[in-house]
Amino acid sequence: MKTGDNMKETPSRLELRERIIDTALQSFATHGIKSITMDDIAAALGISKRTLYEVFADKETLLMECLLKAQREGDAYVKDVYDKASNVLEVLLKLYQRSIEKFHNTNKKFFEDIKKYPKVYDALVKRRNRDSEETIAFFKLGIKQGYFRDDVNFAIVNLLVREQLDLLMNTDLCKEHSFLEVYESIMFTYLRGISTEKGARKLEEFIQEYRQKRQASTE
Repeated sequence: MKTGDNMKETPSRLELRERIIDTALQSFATHGIKSITMDDIAAALGISKRTLYEVFADKETLLMECLLKAQREGDAYVKDVYDKASNVLEVLLKLYQRSIEKFHNTNKKFFEDIKKYPKVYDALVKRRNRDSEETIAFFKLGIKQGYFRDDVNFAIVNLLVREQLDLLMNTDLCKEHSFLEVYESIMFTYLRGISTEKGARKLEEFIQEYRQKRQASTE
């Protein structure tokens, strides 16, 4: 029996493929990867396990497609924000807000479990490295616009932030504080440290508005 990419991609098959990816991505994010089986995904979709394996040969292949879809959606969001924003800081704040919301809706186990899938984790690391290069270039543009300090080595700072986030994924810190609270502390402290007075004013306006919206959503 042929599986995965060898199957004929009819419109109905493509539609099923997307439904599988959407369902799996939501399940992995909510419960972690390890605790979700291919049986669980098939059951959630109301299809047989055989049908699922005809579309995706194994769990790691499906997980890779979930990662790629998430990256495509992220790229589309970045482009849309960049096209509409008036400055670099506005873009970064919207991107950080989106990342905060994504982390808030993602089970910490997801980040722990993904390391158990070497091909997927390797793809994630490569993409993160590419994103880091683009982020550094973006910060340099922010210097020209007057929002970020010109005496900061952004390559070092960006690496430190990445390491802090990795540490967050692998410690028990979130047993004492919420994941969201720790993540916010890392990102907002980071941004405050690299901002000029002009950037700091814009940043504090964003943080105040963001927290007011968050408080309103919990009431």
